[in-house]
Amino acid sequence: MIDLSEFKKGLKVLIDGQPYNVVDFQHVKPGKGNQFTRTKLKQLITGANLERTFKSGEKFGVPDVAYKDMGFLYKDEGGFNFMDQTSYEQVSLSAELLGDSANYLTENLVVSVCFFNDRAVGVEMPKSVALKVVQTDPGHKGNTVTNTYKAATMETGYVAQVPLHIGEGDVLKISTEDGAYVERISYK
Repeated sequence: MIDLSEFKKGLKVLIDGQPYNVVDFQHVKPGKGNQFTRTKLKQLITGANLERTFKSGEKFGVPDVAYKDMGFLYKDEGGFNFMDQTSYEQVSLSAELLGDSANYLTENLVVSVCFFNDRAVGVEMPKSVALKVVQTDPGHKGNTVTNTYKAATMETGYVAQVPLHIGEGDVLKISTEDGAYVERISYK
């Protein structure tokens, strides 16, 4: 059993017999009355979002989830396809189940695929990924002192805000937690 005080982002819990992922939470301690926790949850099977408030001291079950390291192969009309590196077993996940993780998937990227009752229900991404810039406006000379950003389209189609000195062909480290630019890895 998991106590409400143990909640953290990414934690998997059972609520009403269904598996959920904790997307966000906030512990609230009002001046009068008992403390409670506001949560944003994502249903692992359907991908539906749920916002609920729980009283302090509530306990939750642990869903039977397993993880397998799998490489991303390709995207087609059926979804995003992954393959187990050892058994060559393939699995497909819909864009709804992947959520924002779909923005960072490049060919052969190894991710941890989450299974609930032997059914793939989501992925755990690495903290950051390397993505190549395919389109961005040129930077202007002299604008390097201020924290000014411009839009850059990555090889996956994701658009990130990057500093002005970034050019097309540069490879960037992008955080998968919030989609923010971290650093430039290499020049074109």
